[in-house]
Amino acid sequence: MNTSIPVKLIENSGGLGDCPGYKTAGVAGDIREIGDTERLDVALFTADTPCSAAGVFTLNDVCAAPVKVCKTILEKSADNIAGCISNSGNANAATGEQGMIDAKQMSALAQLETGIGAPFLVCSTGRIGRKLPMQKIESGIAAAAQALSNEPQASFNAADAILTSDTRRKVATARFKVDGQTITVSGMAKGAGMIEPDMATMLAYVVTDLQANGALLKAVLKEACDRTFNCISVDGDMSTNDTVLLFANGHSGIAADTTPELLSAFKDAVFQVCDIMAEKIVGDGEKVTKLVELIVQGCQTDADAEKVARAVGNSLLVKTSWYGSDPNWGRLADAAGYARVGLDETCFDIHYDTCPALIGGRPQDEKLQEWKDIVAKNRFRITLNLNQGNSSFRLLTSDLSEAYVNFNKSE
Repeated sequence: MNTSIPVKLIENSGGLGDCPGYKTAGVAGDIREIGDTERLDVALFTADTPCSAAGVFTLNDVCAAPVKVCKTILEKSADNIAGCISNSGNANAATGEQGMIDAKQMSALAQLETGIGAPFLVCSTGRIGRKLPMQKIESGIAAAAQALSNEPQASFNAADAILTSDTRRKVATARFKVDGQTITVSGMAKGAGMIEPDMATMLAYVVTDLQANGALLKAVLKEACDRTFNCISVDGDMSTNDTVLLFANGHSGIAADTTPELLSAFKDAVFQVCDIMAEKIVGDGEKVTKLVELIVQGCQTDADAEKVARAVGNSLLVKTSWYGSDPNWGRLADAAGYARVGLDETCFDIHYDTCPALIGGRPQDEKLQEWKDIVAKNRFRITLNLNQGNSSFRLLTSDLSEAYVNFNKSE
């Protein structure tokens, strides 16, 4: 008998506000210091009662102050977290001792303004190497605390306030039922440029109304990130600020590990929410015109499969050919070859969607027009099969346009 609990993604997600027991806010603080009093750039969310939390963070040696502060807080009190305070427009990265002081002050200010006696995690995203405008930060946190609400618009405001070069908010919600009671997992994320996570600039927040301790949340989050956020790339650059956080407030009164079936459903819901947000990040990559699902199969090890996928997915020649709607499979083969995993070109297959381009190292030139039609779409799949083993890897990646270059050469 099948005892699995079905998990359903919710259309038209309201973001964190979909999950009971949380309040959110997003306000304008002019953190970029350009006189923009309309753009939302300070986001705050709290749990109705202190919750458990876990995080997965960038592996970049240049690690932003808020990342360090989050790690310290979680090491000391992962099961007593008030929520999270975030800003966009300034990454507070490569800012030395002052950056650490400012990140800690953000957490303290959130406690002061909300009156909640538990630590707040801290996230920042934006320009690297500039000190935070703390007077504006202080005003923004005070305003956000006053604006906290469980209304849908407050949730949307929070999701918008963390955006930088993004063109749209990124939210997702999944639900399942346990003994007639609905359980919710909701998320919001940002990321468009500097996307090559290894745990995009990338931030993601996931919340649930289940009860779980920090250790369990960490295990669930790492598993989800390894299958989602760590399987995307836009430009091959790992950020200084990459952070994914998972919170559990226990509002439902149900423990996530009550039964194996419940724990499995929780893991699946977290995965689905992260997967949707990861795809939205790639689809909204800076000046991206195409989202490409790259599947590498038939490798001897998972590490080999990932190595090939990243070589192909981050190749500038490959990405620019996609932008030009050119099905230049030779560039794919070249990149797969310099991954140096022992590829044998005489048993190497390439497909665009389901259309063969190369079979056993032999070009299928009669399919040229079909290849062109597929690569002209704004989303397509490429499958590389080395036919050497049973390991595989899936990478979501994108094309590269001249508009990306123009966008990133300016302030």
